[in-house]
Amino acid sequence: MMTASFGLCSQPFYQGDDASVWADSTMKSMTIQQKIGQLFMVAAYSNRNAAHERELTSLIENHHIGGLIFFQGGPVRQARMTNRLQAKSDVPLMIGMDAEWDLAMRLDSVTQLPWPMTLGATNDSSLAYEYGKTIARHCKRLGVHFNFGPVLDINTNPDNPIIGVRSFGEDVERVSRLSVAYTLGMQDHGVLACGKHFPGHGDTDQDSHKTLPSVHQSYPRLSEVEWAPYRENFKHGLASVMVAHLNVPSLDRSGTPTSLSPIVVDSLLRNELGFDGLAFTDALNMRGVSDLYPPGEVDLRALLAGNDVLLFAEDVPAAVQKITAAIASGKLSEKELDLHVRRILMAKYGAGLANYSPIAVENIIADLNDHDSRVLIKQIYDQAATVVVNKDRILPLQNLENEKVTVVNIGSRINNNLADAAAHYSLVESFDFTGANASEVLKKVALSDLVIVGYFTDNTNPWRRYVMNEEEKRFIQRLLLQNRVVFVHFANPYGLKSTPEILESEAVIQTYQNTFDAALSAAQIIFGAREASGTLPVSIGVLMPSNHGIPTLDLNRLRYGFPEEVGMDATTLARIDAEVQRAIRAKATPGAQVVVARRGVIVYERSFGKPMYSSLETVKWDDIYDIASITKIAATLPMVMRMYDEGKLELNDELGKFLPETIGTNKEHLKVIDVLTHQAGLQAWIPFYIETLEAQKPSNTYYSKSLKEGYTIQVAKDLYIRDDYRDTIYDLILKSPLENPGKYKYSDLGYYLMKKIVEQTYRAPLDVLVQEFLYRPLGAWSMGFHPRERFSLDKIIPTEEDRYFRYQLIQGFVHDQGAAMMGGVGGHAGVFSNANDLAKLMQMYLNDGEYGGHRYFRPGTIELFTKCAFCENKNRRGIGFDKPQLEGAGPACDCASPKSFGHTGFTGTIAWVDPSEDLVYIFLSNRVYPDAENRALISMNIRTNIQEIIYDSLLP
Repeated sequence: MMTASFGLCSQPFYQGDDASVWADSTMKSMTIQQKIGQLFMVAAYSNRNAAHERELTSLIENHHIGGLIFFQGGPVRQARMTNRLQAKSDVPLMIGMDAEWDLAMRLDSVTQLPWPMTLGATNDSSLAYEYGKTIARHCKRLGVHFNFGPVLDINTNPDNPIIGVRSFGEDVERVSRLSVAYTLGMQDHGVLACGKHFPGHGDTDQDSHKTLPSVHQSYPRLSEVEWAPYRENFKHGLASVMVAHLNVPSLDRSGTPTSLSPIVVDSLLRNELGFDGLAFTDALNMRGVSDLYPPGEVDLRALLAGNDVLLFAEDVPAAVQKITAAIASGKLSEKELDLHVRRILMAKYGAGLANYSPIAVENIIADLNDHDSRVLIKQIYDQAATVVVNKDRILPLQNLENEKVTVVNIGSRINNNLADAAAHYSLVESFDFTGANASEVLKKVALSDLVIVGYFTDNTNPWRRYVMNEEEKRFIQRLLLQNRVVFVHFANPYGLKSTPEILESEAVIQTYQNTFDAALSAAQIIFGAREASGTLPVSIGVLMPSNHGIPTLDLNRLRYGFPEEVGMDATTLARIDAEVQRAIRAKATPGAQVVVARRGVIVYERSFGKPMYSSLETVKWDDIYDIASITKIAATLPMVMRMYDEGKLELNDELGKFLPETIGTNKEHLKVIDVLTHQAGLQAWIPFYIETLEAQKPSNTYYSKSLKEGYTIQVAKDLYIRDDYRDTIYDLILKSPLENPGKYKYSDLGYYLMKKIVEQTYRAPLDVLVQEFLYRPLGAWSMGFHPRERFSLDKIIPTEEDRYFRYQLIQGFVHDQGAAMMGGVGGHAGVFSNANDLAKLMQMYLNDGEYGGHRYFRPGTIELFTKCAFCENKNRRGIGFDKPQLEGAGPACDCASPKSFGHTGFTGTIAWVDPSEDLVYIFLSNRVYPDAENRALISMNIRTNIQEIIYDSLLP
């Protein structure tokens, strides 16, 4: 829990000398009728027709109403309507809205903040302050002066039909502290707050919109519980209070609604609690009062009770007539009227209306959907997510290689958010439960090691159904009998109380709302990318009281966040988009994936373009690219480092120690370290395929168009090479000359030999070894050789239209010819991956060999292999890893630190890490499409330009 300290103020913040002077000056020129008009705040809708606006104009011009409360509509329409109506008013109108969770409570086309109870689950005062600040920023931009929030009700009744998640919770201290922060966040930034619903609507089971609810609590209990948040907010300058329509016998035995009771408004709120700010009635069209008194009469009674502003008056002319008559008869004195009007005018001064200016409509939609709001929303969902059950500490999942995970979606608003989020960490299948397919779904998930159930409800507003129906309950009961279940509840927390079956799951996560951010937070908790820190703001039965929440571990898997979280500028980082689009327009590549992570947080993950220029579909985040020579550090090198850690290899060992066939050749005495740093004197490459062509086509001597005995090594679709040709390739390497040993020359040939060393040492193929040792434990489900054996063709990005060897579109077969002739598994090429999974591998390297709670390499091994081993020889290379250029052009931008390392790939890829800045950068493309002669990506410096943008985005 975080706390924030705020300064104290004994009266509404706007009640200063300047406000008094302006209010008194304004009142001097007002008639009684103009003063009476100031008492009314009338309902306005920007989605209604011109007749509605004409009616409002008439009320302004003829009855001098003081304000408007806007309801449904849109921001542009409301801004224009506000400007037109303000122009008609002699005294600027006070504009109010119910924006408890921002303007989206009433308007379309704007960002919706999480509900207050979701914020309550964070128990974080600093977030509550930012929440209020964000609402203020948006209200001011739209010309709204009053927000009718925060809700100060203590929601102690789980059957409350109208408050519920609008409250911060049931704990007095939590509601008091968070509401004060919310209030100050708004009022510090120029928008007036309104605490509601006095004297406390949290312990009712009826809705005052429909009837007059009763609160059967004693005076001492009301004072101790319901009024505590009001006292705290009064200390900090709360601008106003809304008085609810309630029957509270312990306060007024007459049965008079509290909003119309002088005992409640005048004696209690004003005198006993000492509140001198504005008192609003709740809407006077609500049946809690409108069933008792007709329009006009209800307004007068509310005024006589001590309220200042008559909200949502249904008949202003009738009310004006009643109030005028009351003044004439002496029932209401002009002095009392002046007191109310003076408070209203002082509040208008506090809202800046003494210097009114029209709303600028241009860019208003963008301004109301700003990036800072998105950052705050994600922070709230991340900190709100609450683990309420965690049997045997199943969360976070640690051994991903042993878990077959399935996601099942149920509820009234099913979506793929949870499955999509989980797919960033594990290979998952997902199924939707529709009610009629229970047996089918149960059969499909029967063999799953773990089923993650997402229960999704309508997030449109807080009053939608959140309780499971009987079909859903029966399905969960049957599922629990056959599978281990992690249940994620994207709904009102009281839903857990109504469905105790859920709590029999191995783990239960309460996320409060049905949004992608909530789903991502849940997935990150499940897979250990972040800790769970939320606590229940309300009780869910005896065993789960308010403040219950089980903390979980952060296993340091990559999580997803915003650049600002890790000291990066989002605007600068967004320039990557333009650079990639520049490449696509220039036909440097049909598409690309880019991932940027800092301090273990992925802050940029975008896919661009198409798999091919002619494709109808676009590149998706989970599409798989041929990463070419990055295979060296993604497959062969990690197995070599494992051998080093296990004492099976020393860097100064000679190849002859491992490969008897090298004895007597010029390869026998080559040292491992020289091979891995490309200074062993090996040729850059050998075009093995050329010798197998006849008339520039694959020779029947070496190839078969079908799988048959002796031809089992697949090179491409309908093309198989002789099994014994592998021996020929190794023989050609062994016979190849050495050129300038000790001098740097990049070569693939050494990795053919290192692959063979690895496979002989562990007596298993390289593709199997890296899957078991690395990719599956990492949760890098897309990484590996032979992608066609694991994924549908539409998930694999094509590389080249081969017109010189295989004569076909290369898709799902390795682009490198030599690796293809080795059956798709080369020590230097052959691995496919998406950018997200490759980032996991690079983050593990950045973490010095540790990721997801699992250590892959001994401390210090990564540091050893990533150092420049022979800088004195003008060789920039690490041991297997590439490093920044020592001079001239190279694989990295000049901004990369000397400690940085990574590798590039021929197909248009780069994976780069910088320990100095805690950065991971991945760029995947198929720049070789349609043919490998296309060097535009290289000549345009796209990869290094993006890297420069990343460094430019780092904040001081």
